[in-house]
Amino acid sequence: MSSYDVSDPQTAAKYVLQADTALTNGDRTGAIEAFEAAYAADPDDSGICFRLAYELDLVGEENEAIHLYEQAVQTDQPPLHALINLAVLYEDKGDYKKAERCIRQVLATNPNHPRARLFIKDVVEANMTVIDDEEDRRVAQQNALLDTPVTDFDLSVRARNALRKMNVRSLGDLLRVTEAELRSFKNFGEASLEEIKVMLAQRGLRLGQAVDEQHSAAKQAIYEQLGADGSDDSLNNGVNELQLSVRARKALALLNINTIGDLCAHTEAELMGVKNFGMTSLDEIKIKLTENGLSLRMLEE
Repeated sequence: MSSYDVSDPQTAAKYVLQADTALTNGDRTGAIEAFEAAYAADPDDSGICFRLAYELDLVGEENEAIHLYEQAVQTDQPPLHALINLAVLYEDKGDYKKAERCIRQVLATNPNHPRARLFIKDVVEANMTVIDDEEDRRVAQQNALLDTPVTDFDLSVRARNALRKMNVRSLGDLLRVTEAELRSFKNFGEASLEEIKVMLAQRGLRLGQAVDEQHSAAKQAIYEQLGADGSDDSLNNGVNELQLSVRARKALALLNINTIGDLCAHTEAELMGVKNFGMTSLDEIKIKLTENGLSLRMLEE
């Protein structure tokens, strides 16, 4: 058991005096040793904690300095200079979020603190750069995954052959294929479908995901476009309100189109891609949408 299990402010004060004397004599090593003894005698004294952190910071003991600065600022009114020094060390280590929190704490107490006002701009910019870099890395990793050939995955020969005949070459291609499209392909069985779904699920993906995301974004854009005049109310209505023919309704069911908004998020080509969906059904849908002041999604040129 340490002889300083109980705080001893008087002993700590004596060591602080020794540290001050050592600093006056240019003996930083001796000062650090004295501050360490003072800290051991009274570890709850934030002033001693800060001074020891500062001296260790000057000699390059950054990790220990960070630990002590963090302790020094754990008070109702943390020393502003301790917060700024801690922010500098966080920044040096690339931890810009923590650095920003420290500086904002300073500005919350003193909004006009000159050093903090300058520092916050640099820290925020650095933090945004890190976020951008992380996002770029995430996108690059995602793109690399989507470009992976389906032959690289553990699929049966039957499943691989079926995907090749459907011109599904990469994982990204597979996400653009719906379960209904796979089922409709000649000789594509349930076993192959199930193993593909399992393979995708293991990677947090699913069939038709890219298509669904595209339609969701298109649907949101339509809602935003029509929201100003209140026309978007009809988009939430079921497609049955359009009073379509049985053939057209069956085709929309295959595409999992339930609302008018879902329908407007699709293009003519997507509808025509459904088996047995002909021009008669397409024209019927376009007329019904036009009567409601709506239309199918147009591809951007």
